[in-house]
Amino acid sequence: MNTKTTVTGVNNYDQQLSEAEINRKAHRGKVGGFWEVLGQLQFDFMLEHGLKPKHRLLDIGCGCLRGGVKFIPYLDAANYYGIDINESLLTAAAQEIEQANLQAKKPNLLLNSGFEFNQFGVKFDFMISVSVFTHLSTNIILRCLARVAENLTSSGKYFSTFFISEKSLELKPINHQPGSITTHYDQDPFHYSFEEISDMASKCGLLATLIGEWDHPRAQQMVLFTLPE
Repeated sequence: MNTKTTVTGVNNYDQQLSEAEINRKAHRGKVGGFWEVLGQLQFDFMLEHGLKPKHRLLDIGCGCLRGGVKFIPYLDAANYYGIDINESLLTAAAQEIEQANLQAKKPNLLLNSGFEFNQFGVKFDFMISVSVFTHLSTNIILRCLARVAENLTSSGKYFSTFFISEKSLELKPINHQPGSITTHYDQDPFHYSFEEISDMASKCGLLATLIGEWDHPRAQQMVLFTLPE
């Protein structure tokens, strides 16, 4: 595990859980709850969009493996990669792996907050992040997308969720339904127009395609990033 940190202080996500909290599975709430619903939702979504066992998948902001416990059994051994800034959540992830008897699948986990995906030493066929951009400011999303562009295969796909606003520079808070989450232009949780997301992608050499609704229980939208042909 690499403990270098660069993206901190933007939100409270890097607050550490105690061993007692992990043992009583408080980590499942720390990552937003909906453990089974959102784990299954993202797994089904990725299969619908072409994920196969042979593919290498990077789970950005993998946390305690809400999605990982679905992806790891499906993928070929060593094809699941997870990165997160919260050491206690990765400790909880190791517990989830052990309790689900998934050690033989050899998942790869990395503690890192600089989006340094290159430390895994491979290129990725698929990447996913759920409830990550929703907590990040523009400059940090740009850092993530720059690293994505460097570490995707030429035909790779990166799917990420975000809270959408109808227009750019939307300074007023937005209440999203379902879920009743209120988002902001300049504080966590954040909202962005698709045009703003697309502009960030372009700055990093990526193309953005709006997927939109995908049945997220808190109304997060999905966007696809790819390298230009």
